[in-house]
Amino acid sequence: MRIAMVSEHASPLAALGGVDAGGQNVYVARLSEELARRGHHVTVYTRRDAVTLPERVPLPGGAVVEHVPAGPPQSVPKDELLPHMAAFGAHLARAWGRDRPDVVHAHFWMSGMASQLGARPHGIPVVQTFHALGTVKRRHQAWRDTSPPARIGIERQLAGTCERVLATCSDEVAELAAMGVRTARRVSVVPCGVDAGHFRPGAAGPAVPP
Repeated sequence: MRIAMVSEHASPLAALGGVDAGGQNVYVARLSEELARRGHHVTVYTRRDAVTLPERVPLPGGAVVEHVPAGPPQSVPKDELLPHMAAFGAHLARAWGRDRPDVVHAHFWMSGMASQLGARPHGIPVVQTFHALGTVKRRHQAWRDTSPPARIGIERQLAGTCERVLATCSDEVAELAAMGVRTARRVSVVPCGVDAGHFRPGAAGPAVPP
């Protein structure tokens, strides 16, 4: 199967520990590598954030990362990327017109926007993983939430129009239902995986004082 992963701000090549580099980067990298290991052709589309980045970079497991020109080729906080998603989606539409994937897996809400813009002209199904929802962020961060005001409405629209939402936990399903999404028809729970070779019961760790 030909699979397109779209992760607009979280590149699987990014050095972890930055402001916008963490769990989603690891998730996309490991999922892409595992799908490639199982024989699928995987391309990860992420935004070009440096002039020196090559157009395409292979991942160790056989997947490929493609850097998309959308906005300035420099680091931009993810909450300021919304104005560049139309350009990101237009690039995907052109790329997929030449080399059509069988399915698109969008990671984060802005990736969902770009993915739908790119997939719609070619009739490609889009699967959405939000990784985080704007309603939850607003509830817990209140005035400190820097998300664009349109985020929650766009997430609701994406959840109602994509082929499937892959929620990472049952709490996310409840949150989507509260947003008006028909979860029984549109949402499946697919928990984040754990590398059991690295994280396991009884593994050595730091000593805990009594």
